[in-house]
Amino acid sequence: MSILFQGLKLITPSGVQEAQDFIFHEGELLPASDHTNIQPTEVIDASSLMVSQGWVDLRCMVGDPGFEYKETVESLCETLMSSGFSTAVVLPNTNPVIQSKNEVDFVLNKAKKYPLNILMQGAVTKNNEGEDLTEILDMYHQSGVTIFGEGTKTLANGDRYMKILQYLQKFNGVLFDHAYDPLLAIFGQMHEGENSTMLGMKGIPSLAEDVAIQRNLEILNYTGGKVHFQTVSTAKGVDLIRKGKSQGLNISCDVSIYQLLFTDKDLMSFDANFKVRPPFRGESDRKALIEGLKDGTIDAMVSNHRPQDFDSKFMEFDLASFGMVGLQTFLPALVQLQEELSWPLLIEKLTTGPLSIIDQENKAWTIFDPNEKWLFDRKSNKSNSFNSPWFGKELTGKVKYVIQKGGLIKVNE
Repeated sequence: MSILFQGLKLITPSGVQEAQDFIFHEGELLPASDHTNIQPTEVIDASSLMVSQGWVDLRCMVGDPGFEYKETVESLCETLMSSGFSTAVVLPNTNPVIQSKNEVDFVLNKAKKYPLNILMQGAVTKNNEGEDLTEILDMYHQSGVTIFGEGTKTLANGDRYMKILQYLQKFNGVLFDHAYDPLLAIFGQMHEGENSTMLGMKGIPSLAEDVAIQRNLEILNYTGGKVHFQTVSTAKGVDLIRKGKSQGLNISCDVSIYQLLFTDKDLMSFDANFKVRPPFRGESDRKALIEGLKDGTIDAMVSNHRPQDFDSKFMEFDLASFGMVGLQTFLPALVQLQEELSWPLLIEKLTTGPLSIIDQENKAWTIFDPNEKWLFDRKSNKSNSFNSPWFGKELTGKVKYVIQKGGLIKVNE
């Protein structure tokens, strides 16, 4: 089977190329001008489509095992493919926690039937309790895990943080750090500021994140190793990481894509779908995140896909669970950001940026229509959950094809 895509625009971190013809042949996407001897069996008008290297998500959550009603491995994989992602790092916060070879292999074996590159973040402390260390070396040697962290939890114990960094240096592993001080953030429901005061809700101060990042940078400077800070949300946090990079520390960081679109003002309606961690900050923080992406301080954008069931969200705001689904809305979010950040920069933060952090190759492709409109509802939703402020709304930007592991997959028909 050989399929000709006529008038397809290629996006790379260097720029958007002029429309040209590409042919999918024997598992590869090739410039048609270099392979005129290949006769296509199908021709597709791709004048409205764009293509880039396959997308990488460094932070998404599955409920399987233990919380299958929120998300199974199968529903996560279906959602990833329909959203244009070819590689994804899955968090360890399941029940039981992904903390040994058995749990790692359980998820990876279920994901094998899908043409995706699924990587596991192994838990670093037993049951994510922050005390006893897990079988880090065994997960590496037996299952090939090189990414470790506490997922949605924070590693607040400084002694454990130091010892884990020392362990990971034995095999060049990387610590994924969701940094915040749990006591400074205790009982917090949203960003601490004028709006939290107006709403009468306990706030999560920026200080909770800033103090943790500062401490962990100092520990890294002392022990050595490699740290990737996840879901940075504050202006000072971005500046601390920028300075750490200038000092030669082996660090990287990412940002949740929805942090670039929303602020704490969006919580004035008490919509629990806007309740996330870290919380939406102020406009000055949002602008600092944008600048961090532009100057290279922030290396990647993530979905921070955190599915929650209906009962976890449909309740009083202070009792509702944190998190929103973020995979199928990722491209529509990119469309909203492309004027402020440009397609080449956005694609860099989805491809070469995250790939450099996890040391992976990527031979996949994502083909999408940035202008097609669609309704995000129960019919189009691939996840088991629908906790999103965009649910029930018309969105712009739709993934059409994913090329992965030699196959061309048509999605979102």
